[in-house]
Amino acid sequence: MPEVATSFEVRVREVIERIRPALQMDGGDIEIVEIREPNLRVRLMGACHGCPSAVYTLYQGVYGELKRSIPEFGELISV
Repeated sequence: MPEVATSFEVRVREVIERIRPALQMDGGDIEIVEIREPNLRVRLMGACHGCPSAVYTLYQGVYGELKRSIPEFGELISV
């Protein structure tokens, strides 16, 4: 029986859950606002909200991991 491909949403949620502990170690967190394939809207919370390193965290950390794990991933949008 062929393996069923995991949905885009499930894969995005899995990546975010892998990243979340690192953000929480620094007093922050990330919230998924909307998943609309191939894009993701998120909100940084806690210590991450307004942090000078937030842009780096989002685009080097979160976006980088999403793109490595989900090649068809599009845009990461911070709200």
